Amino acid sequence: MKRYSLSLLVLCGALLATSCNDLNEQEPAGNKLSTNQMLATNEMIPERAAATFSGMFNYLGTPGIYGTARADDFGAISAALSCDAEGADLILGDNGYNWFSAACTLQSRDVHYANPLMRYTIPYRQIGVANQIINSIDESTATGTPLNQLAQAHAIRAFDYMQLAPYFQFSYATSADKPCVPILTGTEDYFNNPRATVKQVYELILKDLDFAIAHLQGYTRPSKQYIDLNVAYGLRARANLLMGNWAAAAADADKAMDGYTPASIAEVSVPAFDNIADHNWIWGVDITEAQLKSNSNAGYQNASSWLSAFSGEAYAAATGNVPVINKLLFDKIPSTDVRKGWWLDANKHSPNWANITWTDPSKGTSATGDAIADFEIENVKTPFDAYTNIKFGQQSGIGNTLNNNDFPLMRVEEMILIKAEGLAKSGQEATAKQVLEDFVRTYRDPSYTVPSTRTLADEIWFQRRVELWGEGFFTMDAKRLGKNIVRIHAGESSNYPDAYQFNIKSDDGWLNLRFPQREMDNNEGLKGNDNTGGALPVSGQNGDLRDGVTD
Repeated sequence: MKRYSLSLLVLCGALLATSCNDLNEQEPAGNKLSTNQMLATNEMIPERAAATFSGMFNYLGTPGIYGTARADDFGAISAALSCDAEGADLILGDNGYNWFSAACTLQSRDVHYANPLMRYTIPYRQIGVANQIINSIDESTATGTPLNQLAQAHAIRAFDYMQLAPYFQFSYATSADKPCVPILTGTEDYFNNPRATVKQVYELILKDLDFAIAHLQGYTRPSKQYIDLNVAYGLRARANLLMGNWAAAAADADKAMDGYTPASIAEVSVPAFDNIADHNWIWGVDITEAQLKSNSNAGYQNASSWLSAFSGEAYAAATGNVPVINKLLFDKIPSTDVRKGWWLDANKHSPNWANITWTDPSKGTSATGDAIADFEIENVKTPFDAYTNIKFGQQSGIGNTLNNNDFPLMRVEEMILIKAEGLAKSGQEATAKQVLEDFVRTYRDPSYTVPSTRTLADEIWFQRRVELWGEGFFTMDAKRLGKNIVRIHAGESSNYPDAYQFNIKSDDGWLNLRFPQREMDNNEGLKGNDNTGGALPVSGQNGDLRDGVTD
């Protein structure tokens, strides 16, 4: 097995990183191509236009997209894993091989660390490519392919700002007029670009998504990695949810799920969530064999290597870092819910892998079902901990070394839960309750009834935490809902490593990311205007905090 440096704490200066001011190599403002010019250019050099457009999507999950040999370098997917590792439900190991340890400890606020630098830089790099497209096409005359590409560029830009805004400031409801992140559209002075307010960032997000929705009508995408009308509605549903526009969020979610149905109980009663072709995926990252052969480290720089327990060439499985669920949340999942089997229980049992066999190709020995938990394969798999996730399968087969698992960026199940929340918070609780019960009873737990032990709002959050576990939503949700991050209950046993055992108050300033040092050095507008407040959490702190779900 390949081994990486054990240190995650790489100084910014050692990275092939760029700051905001040089993320946007684009046409000067006012130098747009007419539709005829764009078409002529595409006809003469079609590969150039196609490469720029396709390249815009590379930042979603291409291995080594940041340009390093780091095992945590795989674009928006690695950012999603980082955001969940900063929360309360997904646990990684406390060992020298955990490249996400800065997120687990929340040392990711250090302005010199690589993890937060990548999470800041990658969205802006993708915004830069989107801006090239937006500033090269005249929207007043564009039709056909150029117009479709322009609409998708606006949608991608909105997506990227939603990968930044929720993490650099508190919720829209409490902080609309507070500083968020710099806006880059192609007209700013990149060397002196101050933080826009939360409200200004979301105004741009909605403007971009309104444009995308207006101009993707009737468009058929070549694959689910691209953005069509459903995706644009889904992104606007998320934006409205983040802004507290409840009725609008519900309406957009309803439109986003048109033509899609949730995965059935049978479909999720085995390891899954690895194939973009699944009928419940609205949008995803399509990992190809060519991408995995793009560099010598690509085999580890992907979702399979970090999220799947079943890869024959995984970084996480070989080093004791397959993500596990916090037992506080696991214990709240009813035994009648098929999702309980997405994780091993305290005895390393799950009904969801009863018919799965893993064979050690070097020895010819095999294990089936629960026996897989303690099955060891040299340089491939160490014994699993209790509560290890088996939610994510292995698309090419158990033990396969081709790590081509796709990653879901948007599923119809998320849209159903947005619809339920939007209805509940816009005065339609009875309808919201029905939407929630219909979904869970039909597709997850036939015995389900909305419990009286939680508020409806907290029950919807509970369902989001279980359904969307490992897909990057926890921290964004906790911050928009104003919820404490509760990893432990004082006096109770925890499966969190000791160093990660702490809780954080919902208004703790440490929850807001800091700007990377390189960005502050290059952007005068950020100097003296970084996020402050709070302190690095310490083991055992705030054990009496509760979140309304795991109480």
